[in-house]
Amino acid sequence: MKTLFEKIADGEIPSKIVYRDDLCCAINDINPQAPVHVLLFPLKPIPRVSEAGEGDAGILAHLMLTAPKIAAQCGLKNGFRLVINNGLQAGESVPHMHIHILGGRPLAWPPC
Repeated sequence: MKTLFEKIADGEIPSKIVYRDDLCCAINDINPQAPVHVLLFPLKPIPRVSEAGEGDAGILAHLMLTAPKIAAQCGLKNGFRLVINNGLQAGESVPHMHIHILGGRPLAWPPC
């Protein structure tokens, strides 16, 4: 069974694609927590970062190198935050690893 993000990447669920390449895709979050809230996910379904294997190192590195490019594309010149939720207690709601790219306003710490 396909994950929500696989269905979006395959065009089965409409969504505005912010970025896409051979390894990943990025969309706007439907419940934004900041003026800019983009979800960056690998096209290969990895359920959560704790389940990534050694063979996923290249994809994980690619995501981390792509996130700043997306942040710049979205106008986040004064900073941005990257968040990866891992497990239900961390707030994970989609079992397909993804990175939240947040910005466009001052972000408090610790997050609530």
